[in-house]
Amino acid sequence: MKHSKIGSVMTTEVVTAQRGTPFKEVARLLSAHRISGLPVVDADEHVVGVISETDLLMREAAAPDPYRPPRRFRPPRLTTASRTAQVKEQARTAAQLMSAPPVCVHAENTIAEAARTMARHTVERLPVVDEEDRLVGIVTRRDLLQVFLRTDDAIRHEVIEQVLVRTLWLPPRALDVTVVEGVVTLEGQLERLTEIPIAVHMTGEVDGVVAVVDKLTYRTDDSHLRPTEQALKGVADDWLRKL
Repeated sequence: MKHSKIGSVMTTEVVTAQRGTPFKEVARLLSAHRISGLPVVDADEHVVGVISETDLLMREAAAPDPYRPPRRFRPPRLTTASRTAQVKEQARTAAQLMSAPPVCVHAENTIAEAARTMARHTVERLPVVDEEDRLVGIVTRRDLLQVFLRTDDAIRHEVIEQVLVRTLWLPPRALDVTVVEGVVTLEGQLERLTEIPIAVHMTGEVDGVVAVVDKLTYRTDDSHLRPTEQALKGVADDWLRKL
């Protein structure tokens, strides 16, 4: 199954800062380019950190409110998070503002892998680096959403080619495949029951698919057979052995 690569949707002209870039210059860069974050690089274009609008706002949020009565002094809790927040609240340079180490991806990673990385680390952008970890681009959540702009015809063609023909070894017209607004409906009869979850799962993995409607039937119920008893053939064999 071929997935769209990050390199196909990333932005190659990246606005960056260096460790010594002043706080106000970072703010100007974000405002001038209408972006919500940027990577911090060293002299060799290696990514050393990432700055977001949230990092800058931490300093503003820490400023005292002149209209609020003073609170009784309490010693701060010395945790890693509190130390990091304190540094950012007093930051004067990009090095003090940035979050490090940076979470990066490679241009050859798939869009699905980038989406999982963003979700796991709760970030909105990922610097893209080459084999030597030098910056080559940046990808944002909005960039990743481009995969859902694929046309229904393009999705249908890939489902037929990648799932029916190359995975299940079926003729292109063996099943009825319809796609409406990214929702794929599979209808028809397969030879074996255990081929149905393969067809549904692989279809759901196609870039741009929103959901899969399963209307498949089968001729033979082979779910009770052991893998060694099945007359396996084709690319689907490995999938069946895992069921």
